[in-house]
Amino acid sequence: MRALQKEIIEYEKVQPTIDPQLEVKRSIGFMKEFLKKSGLKTLVLGISGGQDSTLAGKLAQMTVEQLRQETGQKSYQFVAVRLPYGQQADESDALQSINWMKPDQVYRVNIKPAVDAMVDSIAENNLVINDFNKGNIKARQRMITQYAIAGELQGCVVGTDHSAENVTGFYTKFGDGAADITPLFRLNKRQGKQLLEFLGAPSMLYRKVPTADLEEDRPGLADEVALGVTYQEIDDYLEGKEIAADSAKKIESWYLKTAHKRQLPYTVFDKF
Repeated sequence: MRALQKEIIEYEKVQPTIDPQLEVKRSIGFMKEFLKKSGLKTLVLGISGGQDSTLAGKLAQMTVEQLRQETGQKSYQFVAVRLPYGQQADESDALQSINWMKPDQVYRVNIKPAVDAMVDSIAENNLVINDFNKGNIKARQRMITQYAIAGELQGCVVGTDHSAENVTGFYTKFGDGAADITPLFRLNKRQGKQLLEFLGAPSMLYRKVPTADLEEDRPGLADEVALGVTYQEIDDYLEGKEIAADSAKKIESWYLKTAHKRQLPYTVFDKF
């Protein structure tokens, strides 16, 4: 095994094989303990209709249902938030995801007015926001919205970051990378699929091509195209398997380039 590969696996906590039932219980137990110790009663999560938010959302709903049953307190709740920029191309997937997880409440907030207002305001200073940067603004606006809702409901924000995403830094700093708890961390992409299959999710929600879909110039751009490496290769790498040398170098390059996203914010005591 490559030296850096071993270091990355230790950091990302990925196991070569998992028991889906055990990992479901582990994530739920983690969220239950967090809520009980924090005194908070609400979990908030943005739902895109993709694999990660579908899994995190289902686990969040199961968490509050168990807490209501165990404590007798009906105030525990899960709030799913739809956050389209105008009209979402795969909105039907998001609605199917929500229908399957059955959250206690569903909010829908169109982020387009806020994002466009920000871009236009910056343009007044003769600075044009490029399409990629605008995509990051969309991601951050979605997180602003989730925290606004969580703040009003005395809740916390659930993140969808998992280890195959974390190792490549494939998320927006202070956008979808910002959250209070990340119950999927330690799982790679295929292990997330295993949990969804175990839970009986509609297969199309975890077999669809993963995409962040933040760029208007390249709508629906597949994650694997943007990364230049497949999730199968990333998952194999994180499970300690040998993969093609060029793919391993690509993964390690992403890991090193995006280190700043996993260490925030820097202080005078940090190395970078």
